[in-house]
Amino acid sequence: MGEQSQGQGQTHIQTRTQSQPHQDSSTIITSNAATTSTTVATATITHAAPIDSQLSNAPSQTNSPPSKIPFRPRKIRKLSPDPNNSQIIAVETPKATPTTTSTSKASGRNNKIVQQRAAMVPRVVARSLSCEGEVEIALRFLRNADPLLASLIDIHQPPTFDNFHTPFLALTRSILYQQLAYKAGTSIYTRFIALCGGEAGVLPETVLALTPQQLRQIGVSGRKASYLHDLARKYQNGILSDSAIVNMDDKSLFTMLTMVNGIGSWSVHMFMIFSLHRPDVLPINDLGVRKGVQLLYNLEELPRPSQMDLLCEKWRPYRSVASWYMWRFVEAKGTPSSAVAVATGASLQQHQQDQQQQQHTQQPQLLDAMNGMFNLG
Repeated sequence: MGEQSQGQGQTHIQTRTQSQPHQDSSTIITSNAATTSTTVATATITHAAPIDSQLSNAPSQTNSPPSKIPFRPRKIRKLSPDPNNSQIIAVETPKATPTTTSTSKASGRNNKIVQQRAAMVPRVVARSLSCEGEVEIALRFLRNADPLLASLIDIHQPPTFDNFHTPFLALTRSILYQQLAYKAGTSIYTRFIALCGGEAGVLPETVLALTPQQLRQIGVSGRKASYLHDLARKYQNGILSDSAIVNMDDKSLFTMLTMVNGIGSWSVHMFMIFSLHRPDVLPINDLGVRKGVQLLYNLEELPRPSQMDLLCEKWRPYRSVASWYMWRFVEAKGTPSSAVAVATGASLQQHQQDQQQQQHTQQPQLLDAMNGMFNLG
């Protein structure tokens, strides 16, 4: 077909040349250029035709004139999947390729797996424990999460979180009560409040104005006086503030507060539970909570702090409430926790406090000794 077209093109050029012998040279050059372009275009179509016929396995149409061969198909052409049927199928709308289909199936399976995991692990967003009804929600969650803990919830009264001291006052109180029995700490704290002009007067500038000699006269040791001054300086320098502490997340708050001299991990955990009412705090270094976990799950040895997170994972996001029941559980076994009484601001009853003092005079307090080790800063 290409040779026929070329022959026809040359014959046509020769005829025009013979009929017009007096044309100038520019006309002849133009005619030769047109002949060359026609020949190249025809040859290109001639070579393209076998490729299309091989891809489609259909007989090529050599009888059609070159000018009627479409350069671009208007419809999408696909080979039939049946090897015995080699007809060309015109498809109006494009269909998904096998790769796309397999990818969509794989993504569908992944989505189903993610949905199943999300269904298996319910996502519970806990609020502050001082919010109305939040303690009831926490108890309902813990009953379903841990049947052993549910038995303790049935025995003991629900916890209350009604202590609303300012963060600076609560941290100051925590420092003053360190390594002291409850009554001794209360006596020193009362004199400290009087020295500051009341609880409303416990401010960073007021504490910085107190000299170590003045603090020593009311029973505060020189080491604790340095702790109080370091806390007040961090407030005065803007490193800490009441508003920043309230708005920090648990991890950032723990990091910032442990930078203060004299405030260790146990003090931060107690502050977060009983002053800020954070719902998901696990005091892994508290001996009472560790002992309660040992008794609850009938463990042979006291769990190490590194094991507490794994053992108490089912309590999330209400580990603070579960820890409260561990303290009640240990107290019921005959080991009262004066540390909790300090943190809660004397929320335990008077007869429990008397029992703590008697226990303190007869033998060293187990919890106070351990807590003192973690509060050395």
